[in-house]
Amino acid sequence: MLSKSKYFLLLFPILAFLGFQLLDTKSPASAEWPEITQTAKPWTRWWWMGNAVDEKNLSKLLETYHDAGLGGVEIAPIYGAKGYEDRYIDFLSEDWLSMLDFTVTKAHSLGMGVDMTQGTGWPYGGPQVSVENAATRMVIQDYEKVDGQPLSTPITFQKKKENPYDAELVAVMAYDKNLNVKDITSYVNASGQLDWNESGNYQIKAIFLDKTGQMVKRAAPGGVGFTLDHFSKSAVDSYNEYFEKAFAGKNYGFRSFYNDSFEVYGADFTSSLFEEFKKRRGYDLKEFLPYLESEENTEIVRRVKSDYRETINDLLLNNFTKNWTDWAHSQSKLTKNQAHGSPGNLLDLYAAVDIPECETFGSSYFPVPGLRRDSADIRNVDPDPIMLKFASSAAHLTGKNLVSSETFTWLGEHFKSSFSQMKPEVEQAFLAGVNHIFYHGVTYSPEDVSYPGWLFYASLNLTQQNSLWPHFKGFNDYIARSQAILQAGQADNELLIYWPVYDVWAEPKGKMEMITVHAVDEWLHPTEFYKQSKSLMEAGYSLDFISDEMIANSNVKNGHIQTSPTNSAKVLLIPETEFMPLETLEDILKLAENGAKVIFQSKPKSIPGYHSDQKSKQAEFDALWASIAFQDGKVNFGKGQVILNRNSRAALESLKINREKLVDSGLDFIRRKVADGTYYFLVNHSANIISQSISLNAKAGTVMIMDPLTGKTGTLPTTYNSENTTVSIYLKSGESIFLKTFEDKVNLAIPAWPNYSQSSKSTDISNNWKLTFTQGQPKLPAAQTMETIKPWTSTSDAEADDFSGQASYTSEFEFKKVEGKQYLLTIDKVYESAKIWINGEYAGNIWSIPYQLDVSEQLKNGKNSIKIEVANLMANSIRYLDRNGIEWRNYHEINFVNIDYKPFDASNWKTMPSGLEGKIQISEFE
Repeated sequence: MLSKSKYFLLLFPILAFLGFQLLDTKSPASAEWPEITQTAKPWTRWWWMGNAVDEKNLSKLLETYHDAGLGGVEIAPIYGAKGYEDRYIDFLSEDWLSMLDFTVTKAHSLGMGVDMTQGTGWPYGGPQVSVENAATRMVIQDYEKVDGQPLSTPITFQKKKENPYDAELVAVMAYDKNLNVKDITSYVNASGQLDWNESGNYQIKAIFLDKTGQMVKRAAPGGVGFTLDHFSKSAVDSYNEYFEKAFAGKNYGFRSFYNDSFEVYGADFTSSLFEEFKKRRGYDLKEFLPYLESEENTEIVRRVKSDYRETINDLLLNNFTKNWTDWAHSQSKLTKNQAHGSPGNLLDLYAAVDIPECETFGSSYFPVPGLRRDSADIRNVDPDPIMLKFASSAAHLTGKNLVSSETFTWLGEHFKSSFSQMKPEVEQAFLAGVNHIFYHGVTYSPEDVSYPGWLFYASLNLTQQNSLWPHFKGFNDYIARSQAILQAGQADNELLIYWPVYDVWAEPKGKMEMITVHAVDEWLHPTEFYKQSKSLMEAGYSLDFISDEMIANSNVKNGHIQTSPTNSAKVLLIPETEFMPLETLEDILKLAENGAKVIFQSKPKSIPGYHSDQKSKQAEFDALWASIAFQDGKVNFGKGQVILNRNSRAALESLKINREKLVDSGLDFIRRKVADGTYYFLVNHSANIISQSISLNAKAGTVMIMDPLTGKTGTLPTTYNSENTTVSIYLKSGESIFLKTFEDKVNLAIPAWPNYSQSSKSTDISNNWKLTFTQGQPKLPAAQTMETIKPWTSTSDAEADDFSGQASYTSEFEFKKVEGKQYLLTIDKVYESAKIWINGEYAGNIWSIPYQLDVSEQLKNGKNSIKIEVANLMANSIRYLDRNGIEWRNYHEINFVNIDYKPFDASNWKTMPSGLEGKIQISEFE
């Protein structure tokens, strides 16, 4: 066993990497953008199809990814492309490990990081998982025994075609009409005959331990096999030991192991469940099987199901998540985990790993004018940023710095997703506390595979073959600048909202309660917890979610609730809750006694679960609640205060907990606290221009504005009173900026931020352009001249309609430049990304709404030249391939499907507009 000192030394680089540090209050004020580190850059999942990788292509692709601004890759082996089987490499073979070693070494030479999935495809499993250690389900077979008659049917397992494995008989229980129960397992012989003939009519339930039969989905060569039993410690230990032996004590230098969302279908049992249940819940679940199977909305059904689900949670949390993380640390590795989709308490599951990871799935509606959202691309449930906050809350409350997100999963149909669509989606994730973006994803595709290369069916498919790739760095730089700030310091949230998971676990429908992204309409949206959280966020409060265990692990310091050495909050809010454990209420009141401020919307109605002494247990809870001597809905409780008020906003106002009134303008925000001030991330996702003075709760003698699109900074004039700081903001719909507040007046030696709110004059340069196609598929169309600029798909040129790639618009214009003025280039519409050169000098990349760029430095007085290189979507060239019967989809397993998981076919697509449209103007500002 490692000594504490040696264990700390082992973990020190891990802790340092994750950002476990206190704020340095002695750091001087700085106008510099935070350092763009490896983790500040976006990373990507890297699909290794068939593990058909080689050193030459690995090296070239990693260099390509580095040049595009990616900070790291997450290796995810999956099935392969047909016709390349001779290149396949078995997972964890000597050849595969050699490729892993080469990848990590090459990535590190480029300053990039590497993660890897601990398996192939998903979920965890493979050939090393024996039947014994495979995912398990409980099968209950029913028999009717009539009074005085022996049971003629033998109690033997009824096999299913999809799962031909023999199941183990665990127990046989007999229930009379009043559900009084007897264990009659010992009366069943080896052939299944029941030698028990007690008088009376009985319902007999035979419980079998069966295997789900689920195999690893999308497995790579060498990874085919059963899915793991995540609830069994011995199964998880065996799985980890397999990797430990495969690595043979060599540290391959990758950063972390990654685990995808649960997706272990039908797994609701493990061999130790009944034993664990009795130990943890205090009674025998076998005696209550009729209630576990029932879906009646009765108290006992709900209580038994709650206990069952809590036990499943305990096994998943302790036997898999915590156990796996401890093992990874022993290998000097981190863990990165998606808790959503699992049958457990998401907050505790996320908190048990080093890097909690959420997921954005589908596309959101934003009222930004001109933002495309095709109706065919909309999934059943829009992404909900509150769902993302489970991961960020777990990280914040346990002192972990990084919150990752699997991003842009099925944002839209293949080849139709633009940077302008991605920007508000990723900003929504940032606003929810995400600060470590992972793309879903990039597919390894060797140089000798023709266009469009190897592609994965559920991926964003931003590969080096994509027509947007040459412009990808502009988008990645935006994310890197944003994440450099969002990874700095600590979260700055004043509220903790209790998540009543026992209310979710008491749902009478079904057996397992899979808490998934796709079912938020069922388990999340109807709850008061959700309504309160959404309402308070919209009102301008910053908040995190807290679990029962997190409350138990918190203390109070200077009147603030301390959840970790680096995180604290001002108030704990308990929304309307049906079930709350007695221990949780005790922990809450202990916090109040020590100085915390606590708000209850109402009294929690009951303790959760089934208890043989239910009345006395409930009486104990009620007595504890009655000890809170409210007067007019409030009471000083020890050193703290407890408030009972359905109107949580009124209660917060009575405690002088101030909201950020800037949201009244239509802005969304998130804050980060650093040593020399506070960062605000401000986003305008409304349909309108926001041009007004806004107030900030942070005291600020100086405010710096920082544009993550360009990296430019400037100062804003401020006024400060005893309550807030006032600054004037001008943001068009779709824009976002950072503000950094410094408590005192400081000299930042940077210019004042230009006032873009009113133009003194504009110059239209929309006429007389030449269009030249430079690179793309299927062929380069002929050059064109345009009297007025327009998309190349509006020129009645069939070859241009089929083209995906890059084309340059060039022109010359006369311009009168006045020194000291600022000049903004605006384009009405860009399909989809534009790089700008003025007078041969690169000015920047326009790819998001509003399509604008400050070109003050590049303009000159007199004659000017301009080149605008436009990259369009891949969609038109893919349509060309399908219309002409050119085969490019040729994969094992699922091959290639569309957003509705039906065979993909682009032949009937309409032409996606490509190029520039509308006016191009240069506006002058004071």
